[in-house]
Amino acid sequence: MSKKKESVKKEVPEKESTKEVGKEPIDKELEEAMASLKSAEEKAAAAKNDYLRLMAEFDTFRRRTAEEKLELVKSASSDTIKGLLPVLDDCEIALAQLEKSTDSEAAKEGTLLIYNKLKAYLKTRGLEPIDARGKEFDTEYHEAVTMFPAPDESQKGKVIDVVQNGYTLYGKVLRYAKVIVGA
Repeated sequence: MSKKKESVKKEVPEKESTKEVGKEPIDKELEEAMASLKSAEEKAAAAKNDYLRLMAEFDTFRRRTAEEKLELVKSASSDTIKGLLPVLDDCEIALAQLEKSTDSEAAKEGTLLIYNKLKAYLKTRGLEPIDARGKEFDTEYHEAVTMFPAPDESQKGKVIDVVQNGYTLYGKVLRYAKVIVGA
């Protein structure tokens, strides 16, 4: 039996040495697998980051395009409305002349009706008159035609009279109000 024990002892150390030799290739494979896994995780993270950036850029593009489209629609109507402003001015002049006249009450009413309909229609399209008379002169909304000596000190730098009404379209100045400013 002692021979058996010796042979068993001899076999055991051989197996242990085989395990150690076998461990090195397994450790190497494990390290390679871990490195490959880490590389794959980095690639996945980079791909996810690129995807998120692309989605954010697309969302920004979509929002900007929608805003530009809305702005285009608004500005497209501005040319048409700009063309109607002289008609509106002529209606105002006609009304002023008819008020001085004593001829026909029907002409006054008809002109007033046309003027009010035109004004109401343009208001639904975003046109707003610039209220200038008695206000502080503001270059954002007013264009000074001339300066006139102010009747009193409180009217210096203020709009005394309006030569031509100004209008805004959706908050943007379409035509500046031509005004006389007190000096």
